[in-house]
Amino acid sequence: MQNKQLPNVHLHKEWDLRVRTWFNQPGRKLRRRRARVAKAAKIAPRPTELLRPAVRCPTLKYNRKVRVGRGFTLEELKAAGISAKYAATVGIAVDYRRRNRSEESLSLNVQRLKAYLAKLIVLPRNVKKRTTEEIEAYKNAVQVQGQVVPVAVEAAPEAPRAVAAEEKKTKAFVTLRQIRGDYKSHGVAQKRKAELKEKKANSVKK
Repeated sequence: MQNKQLPNVHLHKEWDLRVRTWFNQPGRKLRRRRARVAKAAKIAPRPTELLRPAVRCPTLKYNRKVRVGRGFTLEELKAAGISAKYAATVGIAVDYRRRNRSEESLSLNVQRLKAYLAKLIVLPRNVKKRTTEEIEAYKNAVQVQGQVVPVAVEAAPEAPRAVAAEEKKTKAFVTLRQIRGDYKSHGVAQKRKAELKEKKANSVKK
């Protein structure tokens, strides 16, 4: 040591008291499983999960995938003839923030809602108004585990084939860049066209 410095090493740090252990993980796993089973038994014969919409993943990389979303939009519920308050009482998830940006997604989720409503059995609260058919259907109902209406795969993958001559000539990157450039400069281009038209009109008048 330089200048004959006295050592001052801190060795008594009690590191063993600050070690994060995870020995309770198997017990928690069992506790969660038992809670799921108890909840399913309590709400039976209702489904264990809410009905959720089919949505596309964000970003260009993943938007070809269809997955389960958070909740149905107010527009989808209106098209299916359901109110948001009623939907919450019959196991349909509602998302007030999501918006429909295409007709395809709207029609797909409306179909999901209609398929669910066709299978739905709702008993009236008043016992006197319950029919024998409704009571029998309720008794014979089987609880659905997992997704109530599974998200269907839209298109099957194509079989392998030889690349066509026209496809070899096309340049995907250049095409995408061109479209992106046209989209960005659309407003400027329209403005220039309008200005040229105005100039021509003024020159003709003179």
